[in-house]
Amino acid sequence: MTLSGGRGGQRRSPVEIIANAASYVTRSPAADVSGLRTGWLGRWTDGVAALRGDCVTFASHWQTHNHRILTETGPLWVVLGDSTAQGLGAPTPDGGYVGQVLAELRLQTGLPWRVLNLSVSGALIRDVLADQLPRLPAAPDLVTCGIGANDILYAAPGKLFADLRGLLGVIPDGTVVLDLPLPSRLWGILGRISVPYVTRINRIIHEMAGARDLPVAEISAHFMPPWDGKFASDSFHPSQAGYRDWARALLTAIPWAAGSPARSWAMGAVSPA
Repeated sequence: MTLSGGRGGQRRSPVEIIANAASYVTRSPAADVSGLRTGWLGRWTDGVAALRGDCVTFASHWQTHNHRILTETGPLWVVLGDSTAQGLGAPTPDGGYVGQVLAELRLQTGLPWRVLNLSVSGALIRDVLADQLPRLPAAPDLVTCGIGANDILYAAPGKLFADLRGLLGVIPDGTVVLDLPLPSRLWGILGRISVPYVTRINRIIHEMAGARDLPVAEISAHFMPPWDGKFASDSFHPSQAGYRDWARALLTAIPWAAGSPARSWAMGAVSPA
């Protein structure tokens, strides 16, 4: 557990709970006769189940990866977050925003960037505070933190806002914070009624980040309709194409100016690869 983000991996979201309950109907003999098994509900429950299996596979990938990068040299990026940082929804872990940004960092800087991914599927803000931040190594060159979506389902607003303010008050200086995507024109009535709440959460993120001069990756401004092809089979997590929008938002927010930690590392430690 020393190279993972700790708890959260066994936490099931309401989306999964509902899908598991619905699967008893979609996998019944009657569902085969009626066509429900192969309809949208059956495909959705199958998609949720498939991603649950990917949680284990993706977590194992990042555990192995985290051990390996400690034997390598190069500027270090540490990722704090939940299943989106794991890349859940993409065909492979590297297809998520972390893998896409890592490839672009190496390409744009010519440096052998490494990533220590401490994220855990199902993580809440309090899990980042209790489990992921204590595992942060000394003096990383870049830290990013994307968290809060699961808290919408698991925490009352007052608890969510308090935890969020607490986290944004203690993350390292210079941490790039990801705001939350807005469910505009998504999930029908549920998406419409969620927009004001998510907007309020994002307002706190931007206010707290602004007070500390922390960069914000505006997922809300980059991950937008049209939604075709941007979601995985569970209709909740981004697909690899959707994560491309997330990667673009994060790359836009990462400081590229001369004198950044990465450039200092390159000049003072190892020549660019």
